[in-house]
Amino acid sequence: MTAVIEEVADGQPIVIGGKSMGGRMASMLSEHPMVKSIACLGFPFHPPGKPENYKGAHLATIEKPILIIQGERDTFGKFEEFEQFEFSNQVSSSFIPGGDHSFKPRKSSGFTEAQNRQLAVDRLALFIKGISDV
Repeated sequence: MTAVIEEVADGQPIVIGGKSMGGRMASMLSEHPMVKSIACLGFPFHPPGKPENYKGAHLATIEKPILIIQGERDTFGKFEEFEQFEFSNQVSSSFIPGGDHSFKPRKSSGFTEAQNRQLAVDRLALFIKGISDV
């Protein structure tokens, strides 16, 4: 994985990230010198229904900027659980209204899956451009 970062970075710091487990794996590569920041879409904090199996402890000490975009009702880490999670001051989170792990909302929410995906893309673009208030 580090060889891929070095090849893609071509000597310049880059933003890495991924969806679900890909985001978690990217967050574990934060100490690589070519990694500037990390974007995680639908971070798997724990298996559904098993919050005791927390997988985000390393986010408490991370030293590079990370954006976590999470569906409000993601069974791998819901909006309500975030106040229990410990994050370094480098971690910011953004929630997709009514979204599940794939950002898909309930029909009754008033949001569409396309709207939620666009919202995720917009927030991701702001983060990559370096705007900190996403």
